[in-house]
Amino acid sequence: MRVMIEFCNGNRHHGTESLILELENREDCDAIVYGCLGNCGECFAMPFAMVEGQIKAAESVELLREHILTTLEEDETKDPFADLPYLD
Repeated sequence: MRVMIEFCNGNRHHGTESLILELENREDCDAIVYGCLGNCGECFAMPFAMVEGQIKAAESVELLREHILTTLEEDETKDPFADLPYLD
């Protein structure tokens, strides 16, 4: 299952460009850049991305990269059927 990772174009001033390019080349995620994600306070304060609709933010691009890669690794081990009800 591919993970959607959304970036705000206005957040690039923190140096997220290299992370975006790295993620665009991965097979397990879709890295998308939007003009605005509506999180201006977050965008101004620190590097961030929306990973499957959840904000991932960090004090540096390197830490944000670690957060995102950890999420991608967790997603690989997640059972896609775990939340389905058990049928007798």
